[in-house]
Amino acid sequence: MAPPAPPPRQWRVPPVLPAVKAAGALVLVALGLLFAGADRVPLVLAGLAAAALLGWAARDVVAPVRLAVDADGITVIRGFAGRRSLPWSAVEAIRVERRTRRGLTAETLEVDAGESLHLFGRYDLDAPPEEVAEALRAARAAAGRPRSAG
Repeated sequence: MAPPAPPPRQWRVPPVLPAVKAAGALVLVALGLLFAGADRVPLVLAGLAAAALLGWAARDVVAPVRLAVDADGITVIRGFAGRRSLPWSAVEAIRVERRTRRGLTAETLEVDAGESLHLFGRYDLDAPPEEVAEALRAARAAAGRPRSAG
């Protein structure tokens, strides 16, 4: 008898992150105004950077869920706010990549779906990537699929 399927789960951007990005955009505009004087170039550059930061924050508000799992497979974010469902048969590997650079270690969750590779960092998931990888592997095993590399 197969183990019962775990309930659907989802991982999302931390709620405070869009607010921090929006505050950063305001700081950029304020700095642009402060240093512009008679020259408009710093203000225009600050405005462009602030607009990009606000767009990034908007994505976090419009599509906060980056990854979801259920008995049928995994749902990942695609593009600005789209979704893509990956059945378990399409998922080739679930692993965590660790890289150390200048004394700092960064972890990235990789979901390899053959023709596409989906990467998620700590701030995409609001959880440690290793913990999410284990939850994905457990859901895959409960769905009757073999464990993937990782």
